[in-house]
Amino acid sequence: MREPLTALPSDLESIPDRPAVFLLWAGQGAPYLARTALLRRRLKRLLSNRERLSSVLNLRGVVERIEYWPTGSQLESALIHLDLAKQHFPDDVERITRLKPPVFLRLTLDNAFPRTMLTTRLGRGLYYGPFAGRMAAERFQNEMLDLFQLRRCEENLAPAPDHPGCIYGEMNKCLRPCQQVVSIEEYRNEAARVEQFLRTEGASLQESAETARDQASAAMQFEEAERLHQRLNRIAEVKASAGDLARTVDRLAGVAVVPSAQSEAVDLFFLAGGRWLEPRAFSLSETATFLQTASMDRRLRELAAGISPGLSPDLEHLAILVRWHGSSWRDGEWIGFDSFEKIPYRKIVNAVARVAGEATREFDNQRS
Repeated sequence: MREPLTALPSDLESIPDRPAVFLLWAGQGAPYLARTALLRRRLKRLLSNRERLSSVLNLRGVVERIEYWPTGSQLESALIHLDLAKQHFPDDVERITRLKPPVFLRLTLDNAFPRTMLTTRLGRGLYYGPFAGRMAAERFQNEMLDLFQLRRCEENLAPAPDHPGCIYGEMNKCLRPCQQVVSIEEYRNEAARVEQFLRTEGASLQESAETARDQASAAMQFEEAERLHQRLNRIAEVKASAGDLARTVDRLAGVAVVPSAQSEAVDLFFLAGGRWLEPRAFSLSETATFLQTASMDRRLRELAAGISPGLSPDLEHLAILVRWHGSSWRDGEWIGFDSFEKIPYRKIVNAVARVAGEATREFDNQRS
């Protein structure tokens, strides 16, 4: 996080009226932390000379120093706000940031009879997500399991021929390992198919269904071909229900292209290993003079050079991703990808152009 700008309460008129995160420091004690879309106006309300209702916070005569971080986007504001909350209020971060833990689908590969479950914690096994919310995760889990015969029970199985089983076994939606209908190896093969489905975002099942459909069609088995075609449609629907963000955590990467606090620039926030990296400003004013020697594509490659996931995922960072991506006030574009060896630079170039154009139009509207 960059160093803040500082001011005294008497310097309010010199403070820009723009989006920012700020701290108000008194002579002693913890600071007051907040973020705002219009910094000067917010500070005037907090430090006003006018009489105010007792229910409205007034810090006039208490504040001795102001620290503030001008921001260009809602995403940047959220990340700076989180960093400051963790620094100054480590025991109260959840209440201050109001971040909800992201929801993941877990495949318990360490279990003798793997199953799926929803969780907001990361640990052993394969994790797929994040989802927009628990309802979206539940819907994906149920629809995805309809494509396979993995168990849905939560008990630690002790297989026996006289096990009562469940309705899913009767409906042929489970291989019934509890009743020893299949061997442990056969059941784990089914779990491996589920793992591949998640790792390939449905491609593994889609490819096999397409091959089988084409073979049935070539053999003039049209009813079977139609059934397989309907299954392909169902696979596509399940894949789409996961949302734009969901993938296995080890492949969770991407970049947010957002407006910048700097003039004639956009910020690139890369997500690597489930963590946001420091923003990288992409200057637009350099483009005209730089085009003769290097394209925007090449500049982006140089900007992204050396990025690789290192640390474990940060659930608070992923919570910010979910909130920002799914909000009505999202002020940029998200481009996800599998790894930093396969960055879709052309998509990023187009996103930079769109975000820069929107920022320019908004600035012109404010001036007029």
